[in-house]
Amino acid sequence: MNRHMADPRLAMAVKPSVKGANTMSGLAIEREVLIEAPVNLVWRTITEPDQMSEWFADRVDLVVEPGAHGHMQFGDQGGPVVVETVDPLTRFSFRWNYPSGEEPVTGNSMLVEFTLTPLGDELTRLRVVESGHELRDWPDAEKQRYADEHYGGWAKFLDRLVGVVTMPSR
Repeated sequence: MNRHMADPRLAMAVKPSVKGANTMSGLAIEREVLIEAPVNLVWRTITEPDQMSEWFADRVDLVVEPGAHGHMQFGDQGGPVVVETVDPLTRFSFRWNYPSGEEPVTGNSMLVEFTLTPLGDELTRLRVVESGHELRDWPDAEKQRYADEHYGGWAKFLDRLVGVVTMPSR
């Protein structure tokens, strides 16, 4: 068993971010994980296209600079992405899942934000928040389906990320 899996401090923390009881407003998909690796290694793994394809999308065509347009492919699904924020070693965000022919903005797209916090030389907290589906003009059931699907998907992707970052060869 990997050290990060045996140590309860390093287990994935599940933090749903639903504001208010039984309402869709404020609903965000939020996951957090502690990774036994320096922040610069985690940063490279979440921002470099060749690294992203090891744990996230099957194919990543992306330049990590604000305003850059790119593409991510997940099996037979995929689509365009637009980089929103790049704050090296601290924050990276992009928008995706927006209507074809439109520029992604608040209200027509989802925002994925990665926030990194170093907790010493060899431990990094990574927080991922995906939001925007709660603002779409969708029935509540569709918003909930999207949230449930992506909440589970981020758990899978972050498990894979931890495995990639903590490989002995790194």
